[in-house]
Amino acid sequence: MGVPISQMATVATYVLRQKLARRQRYPLVLMLEPLYRCNLSCAGCGKIQYPSNVLKSQLSVEDCLRAVDECGAPIVSIPGGEPLLHPEIDRIVAGLVARKKYIYLCSNALLLEEKLDLFEPSKYLSFSIHLDGLEPEHDASVCRPGTYRKALRAIELALARGFRVTTNTTLFHGADPERTADFFDAMMKVGVEGMMVSPGYSYATAPDQEHFLAREATRELFRRIFRFGAERKARWRFNQSPLFLEFLTGAREHACTAWGMPSYGVFGWQKPCYLLQEGYAQSFDALIRDTAWDRYGPESGNPACQNCMVHSGFEATAVDEGFSSWRGFLAMARAALFGPRVPAPTGQATMAAPAPAAEDAGGPAAGSELDATPESLRAAFQYRGDVTLWLDDGSRLEGFVADARSEELTIWPRGQQQAQRLPTARVRRVVFSGRDLTERGRAVAERGRERVELRSAAGPGSSAA
Repeated sequence: MGVPISQMATVATYVLRQKLARRQRYPLVLMLEPLYRCNLSCAGCGKIQYPSNVLKSQLSVEDCLRAVDECGAPIVSIPGGEPLLHPEIDRIVAGLVARKKYIYLCSNALLLEEKLDLFEPSKYLSFSIHLDGLEPEHDASVCRPGTYRKALRAIELALARGFRVTTNTTLFHGADPERTADFFDAMMKVGVEGMMVSPGYSYATAPDQEHFLAREATRELFRRIFRFGAERKARWRFNQSPLFLEFLTGAREHACTAWGMPSYGVFGWQKPCYLLQEGYAQSFDALIRDTAWDRYGPESGNPACQNCMVHSGFEATAVDEGFSSWRGFLAMARAALFGPRVPAPTGQATMAAPAPAAEDAGGPAAGSELDATPESLRAAFQYRGDVTLWLDDGSRLEGFVADARSEELTIWPRGQQQAQRLPTARVRRVVFSGRDLTERGRAVAERGRERVELRSAAGPGSSAA
């Protein structure tokens, strides 16, 4: 496994303490999002479609450390956005190292070379570099040519300076099993500590809605990857539970335990998980206590969860299972030593997932005006753009609705970087006055993919794009 023994021991001790305390729901990894802005516009990403004032906002160092202390998880993953864009990311990391938290700083590596001097090598810090395959596949995924080569240079530099480096790969419909196996070989040759792999989640706001994997397609893809790499997989190191890899191949079933990887960002504690935005809690305890967890996960019947097999929902389940019984522990040890069990591929073609049945699908168009009702206020929350609220005193308030509860809205007024709370009873009309930024994201991603295709057609080393 691509996980240091000290980190494994820390996690094992932590999980066993939760078991002894009979704590049913506990966090394993905190997903700390200090900002949402990014220097890429990936086709499969549904996290960055926000108005400019929201994208300019960020958590303070104190906000980040307070969330870490409140949650108590032994591991902190720092996604985004692109966390290296945060002007105090070095202070955030230093504060986490001082707390002896194991950190995975997730980055596309475009800024890593110039930012590397901000950090000191530590057993607690790993740069988790986003790479979605070999050069053609990765550049197409992130919609910008040249990103693979730049990321590879940054990885090699970080390794040469003594930093822990892992990779983070998201696979979509159309991924080639043999090419993916070749990519795993390439990363082992580069010398990364371990690899994390996961199928993509079908964000309703992602620009590309055609390439998310359905559940059976995910299993078929991972069976083929491990079959192509049958003689090589012993050399592959993954920095994730081997039982989760067996879940991806369909060798075992897991229920979703989204509370195992809670997400905290500029809007608060995201309900119910990193992938679904259905409101925000103001504290970690409130997130755990007030979220109706039985409404989520594939077994719940929730349409938004039916095709999800993402690590943030199921990896914590795998870790919990590995420490819940001797049988689970022995299964984990066996998979770690000999590789995950891989059922034979069915031979059926992998299919893309159907468009997600999210509540915001087919919502109000830009310019629409509606009376204030629970439905229209919910639509305002799901809208990725500014709305204008007409209030009971005749005034108007324009901004981005970041949360909508039965009695209160949270809105970020246009041009401001601080949220404002507003009683829903004061709202009389809702005007969808801003542009839906999901559409803008699709246009940006499409232009990026055209540049990648142009560069590929021109051949290696071309400056055509």
